[in-house]
Amino acid sequence: MVASTGMSPVVEQRRHARAPLNVPASFSLKGKAEQTRTAGLAKDVSVGGMFVETIAPAPFGADVVVHLTLPGSNNPVALPGVVRWVRDGGMGVQFGLLGAVETHLITEIGRKHSAG
Repeated sequence: MVASTGMSPVVEQRRHARAPLNVPASFSLKGKAEQTRTAGLAKDVSVGGMFVETIAPAPFGADVVVHLTLPGSNNPVALPGVVRWVRDGGMGVQFGLLGAVETHLITEIGRKHSAG
């Protein structure tokens, strides 16, 4: 799939379709203390990753942990990942290994979105 940004075409490289989301989130660099979390907003998600809207994205290639409560759950989750791209206003995070519960929750979000 090729999307136009008005400047040059962008080739879509995602393996999994993203579902829209609008959930408060925070993230920290992997291995850093909990007190160093940065606020953000999870704007879309798939089992492959998510876009986190934030005024202070982590740098490209950084190992991060995204903390949020996914729709369909009352419990917060910590999703490990790597920053794959950064732009003004946010960053794209590719997930690392997710647990069964997290994978199920994200899969259900996608399923409900595609069902309309």
